[in-house]
Parts: sequence; structure tokens; C-alpha cells
Amino acid sequence: MALFVDVVNITAKAGDGGNGCVSFHREKYVQAGGPDGGDGGRGGDVIFVATERMHTLMDFRYHRKFTAGNGEDGMGNRKTGKNGADVVIEVPPGTVVRDKASGKILLDLYAAGTRKTLVKGGKGGFGNQHFATPTRQAPQFAKPGEKRDVLELTLELKSIADVGLIGFPNVGKSTILSVVTAARPKIANYHFTTLQPNLGIVKQDDSSFVLADIPGLVEGASEGVGLGHAFLRHVERTRMLLHVLDISGCEGRDPLEDYDAIERELENYGDLKSSPKIVVANKMDLPGAQENLERLREKLSGSGIEIFAVSAATRSNFEALMRATVRMLKTCPEAEPFAEEELFDFDLDSQESGFEIVRRDGAYELSGASIDHLIASVNFGNEESLNYFHRTLRRMGVIDALREAGASEGDTVRIDDMEFDFVE
Repeated sequence: MALFVDVVNITAKAGDGGNGCVSFHREKYVQAGGPDGGDGGRGGDVIFVATERMHTLMDFRYHRKFTAGNGEDGMGNRKTGKNGADVVIEVPPGTVVRDKASGKILLDLYAAGTRKTLVKGGKGGFGNQHFATPTRQAPQFAKPGEKRDVLELTLELKSIADVGLIGFPNVGKSTILSVVTAARPKIANYHFTTLQPNLGIVKQDDSSFVLADIPGLVEGASEGVGLGHAFLRHVERTRMLLHVLDISGCEGRDPLEDYDAIERELENYGDLKSSPKIVVANKMDLPGAQENLERLREKLSGSGIEIFAVSAATRSNFEALMRATVRMLKTCPEAEPFAEEELFDFDLDSQESGFEIVRRDGAYELSGASIDHLIASVNFGNEESLNYFHRTLRRMGVIDALREAGASEGDTVRIDDMEFDFVE
């Protein structure tokens, strides 16, 4: 059996935009043809697609780095560089994409066929043709393409099922799944036989639904004890729960204490305790079951929670249980995708808005992505390009910010390894 993997860490990078070109038209009998530098091509996007061909994240254990193509640089004669190729990452339905550092949900690939763009590639830089003016007819500079950072992501596969079987290990969940569906999970009389979710389709009268046998839970799972979150993440999408108890207490545990322990874990993990549920009292064929069933009914009286006494070994009372499940499902809302949060806005305008000024060693140090982007576009050996540099600093508010920080005429302003005199 293939190894089941439901959490992996990967890296993904959108393509950088190509640089704009500095070029001038050259043609016989045409003097001063003017600037004709083309724009850089756009970088490729990072795209996720949910496909039914995948059922686990196993493939990502061997392929963890995904990089889109960079845009090509612009060329003379106003030719735009070629766009970079997109990188398409295929995942199984139900996969959630998180930012590894913050844990934010960036994408939820809930349904098969879903196609979502995580981050767009960088825009190509303008060629020098865009910077020609009546007074600057031969611009010796162009803009670089936007850069993209490597993103560290966590992929989580959360099972998509209508109904989830939950309970302590060895209470009979896998046996129940094999009784009511055509699924054939591994079954044995020891704990943690089930180490991965098993899904089957239940057909009852004119209805059908997907039932998931989810690995057994232990106390402390909401803090990661035992299988911990590996269990609980597969409960989040289910519309209702079948809480299975070993009502006979044949392993020396009290089924009522088991019920309370599971409910605490569901509540601690994110208020899963409020999910609609039916309690399934299994192993009614064993001694002590009837007495414990009466105690359970007394405990839950007035709660509105239905209890069904069944025996997976003798296959008794499952038709009534499945019909009750169908009735409850009709009243449960459809599962909805998780709310997604936006990544940082990579728009060029936002890149030209942020900077930082620090006073160090008698100089004012200027830094930030917007400053780096500007520096890359300037030809410091050309007077027109330097004038453009100074005007852009003023437009960005850098000159005013330096003045507010205490800079005066003649003070040193440092950017990377370059130093300038502050000039009003």
C-alpha cells in the first residue's frame, strides 16, 4: 500500500520580470532615430490545480522546489521580451496551502478541477522608449523587472467527506466502515491499525454520502499527542460526526469517560464539539454492554443527541443508523472552503512606497525594496538618469523624510555601498 502523506513543506517562486532595454534606433540615412528599447517580459505565475488523479501528498516528498520561468529582457526596435512559463502544481482535492511562517491560509483547493493562482510573476521593466520627453530625448536608462521572493509553503490535505467516524483506537470504526460500504480497510485487534483516513460511499435508499474512517484519537490530541493533528485535520471538513464508543468497555476503559475525553479534544482543536453528531454504541454483543448503554442514555438525556446501539461483529441495527444519518445530513449545511488571506501585494506602485531611514556612523542610511528597485534602474554615469533619480526620490517622499530625520545640506546619505551629499 502506498505511503499516505497529508502534510508537506515546499518552496515556490514566481518568475522575475525581464529588464527593460536601453537602445536607440539605428537606420541608414536616419540620424538620431530616438530611443527604441523594448519592455521586459512578465515572469511566470505560481498556479495550483486540484486533480482527482492524486489522493495523497506523497509526490511532494521527492519534489519540493517549484520555480516559474523568468521574463526575458526587452530588446531594441521596441521588441518586448518573452514572458516566463508558469509553474503548475497539482494537488489532491481538499488541499490547503499555508504560509509556513505565519500559518495563514493562502489557498483552499477544495473541489476537483479548482485552479487558483497563488502569486503572479513580476512585471517586466519599461524600456527607455518610455522615458523620452521633449527635454530628454535620449534617455540612457530603463527600468528593471520586478523581482519575486521564494515562498515557503505548507500543504495540508484535509479529507473531504460528509460524515466522519471518530472515537478512541480499537472501538470498531474500521469494521463499521467495512459493514456499511464497499471499502476494505485494514482491520486488526490492536491500537492504531488505521494510520490514514479511509473513505467509502454509503448508499441508503435513494441517498448516498461519503463516510470517512479517521485514525483513532487519544487524550491530548489537540496538543499533538499521539496521532494528534494528523487525526483532527481530517475532521474539519465533515458535515457531521458518528462518535463510536466501545460500549462494552472490554478493554478496561469506561465508555462514558471515553465520550467526554473525545468531546474535550474536539472542543480544544477549534470548537469541533458543536458539529452535528450521532453516538454509535458499538460491541453490543459483548457482556456489560447493556448496562453501560443505560448509563450512557441517562448521561445524554435531554441533550438531543441520538444514540444507536449496534454490533459491527453481528452487523445489527446499521440500517436504522444509516437512515438516521441521511436524515441529519439533509439538515446540515454544505461544507464550505476555508477563508483565504491575501499575500503581500506585489504591485509596482506598492514597491515604490516603502523605505527606511537609519542614522548610523554620521550618515543617513536609506534602505527598502522600493529603493533597491530604483537604484537598479539608474545609470549613474548619465546626467539625465541622475536627474530622474533625484526627481523620483522627491516624488516618493524620501527628500522630505530625510529632512524630517534631521538631514541638512551637505550631509551624507548612504545607499548600499554608495554615498551621496544631501541636496535640497
